[in-house]
Amino acid sequence: MLLLPLLLEATLLRLASSSHHPFYNGFYYNHIMNDKGSGQEKVVYFNGAKLVVETPKDPIYSSNGANVTLPCHYHYEPDLEAKHKIRIKWSKLRDDYTKEQDVLVAIGKTYVAFGDFRGRAHLHQAGRREASLVVSDVRLQDDGKYRCEVIDGLEDESDVVDLRLQGVVFPYQPPHGQYRLNFHEAERVCQEQGAILATFNQLFQAWSEGLDWCNAGWLADGTVQYPIRLPRKPCGGLQLAPGIRSYGPRHRHLHRFDAFCFSSALRGEVFYLDRPAGMTLEEAKQSCQDAGAEIARVGQLYSAWKFLGLDRCDAGWLADGSIRYPIAKPRANCGPAEPGVRSFGFPSKGRFGVFCYKER
Repeated sequence: MLLLPLLLEATLLRLASSSHHPFYNGFYYNHIMNDKGSGQEKVVYFNGAKLVVETPKDPIYSSNGANVTLPCHYHYEPDLEAKHKIRIKWSKLRDDYTKEQDVLVAIGKTYVAFGDFRGRAHLHQAGRREASLVVSDVRLQDDGKYRCEVIDGLEDESDVVDLRLQGVVFPYQPPHGQYRLNFHEAERVCQEQGAILATFNQLFQAWSEGLDWCNAGWLADGTVQYPIRLPRKPCGGLQLAPGIRSYGPRHRHLHRFDAFCFSSALRGEVFYLDRPAGMTLEEAKQSCQDAGAEIARVGQLYSAWKFLGLDRCDAGWLADGSIRYPIAKPRANCGPAEPGVRSFGFPSKGRFGVFCYKER
């Protein structure tokens, strides 16, 4: 009795790792092109009908920790009943256009999820000819494009759906100064601050919302770019229009820049603690622990400012040893006229308050 499930799982694994083309399979699967010399090509479908896969053209928005459904439906033109068990494959397109990441494969109602999606992804097939993907406990790295592929015998078609996390992009520079991070170090420092390296789309969205930063930073695809709202001489020159300035792909080990990190909604709260005489960094960490929390990371402070409207005109320690404070409503004696997270850098000594983070 155990043999049949094992054989089915093996079939699903072969489907996930097969070398067939992941989207338009042309000559190999979908169509036979008959050129009669007239310049007209006749398309012949193996099942006698065209398989059509449809996903939303507009992005699907979600946030960190939420559950999300990526819709996908299929039909035939003209309509017919499938003669085989439909196979469905979901994969995630990588930012650097390398091999797609397997998410889930299914035959009938049996499915296997892979990697980080194991235990978090399943099919939603409530309607006829539905192949939607449900992802629970959405994570920062889930942001991106997903391919829904439907296979009926030799017919194979697919479409793409764009999942975008609502979040905030922030530039990050390490304590030892500007332009000190290679690509892999940039990935690490963003993760240490409760974030990931931003994608180009995320940086572009931040630029459209007002981000202006004259230091170049790594993005998730290995390119180095920076957003400029107000053209000026040190930032690409006065002649260039506002936009994203790009250095293109850089060597991931040798070249060094800052980083653009991306963080999404919080699963907890950020709050401020202080003492009359202030605290050292070590005292600040202990104060957060005594309150049943931990010292906040930079990404958590940005998320609290962006999504919860955290506004505090008192500087406080963060986990990386920096001193910052969030301003949602600009006012006198609290920095520039624009909302944002202000930074005093990385002082080697001094006594300040602290921003703590506590999970709900």
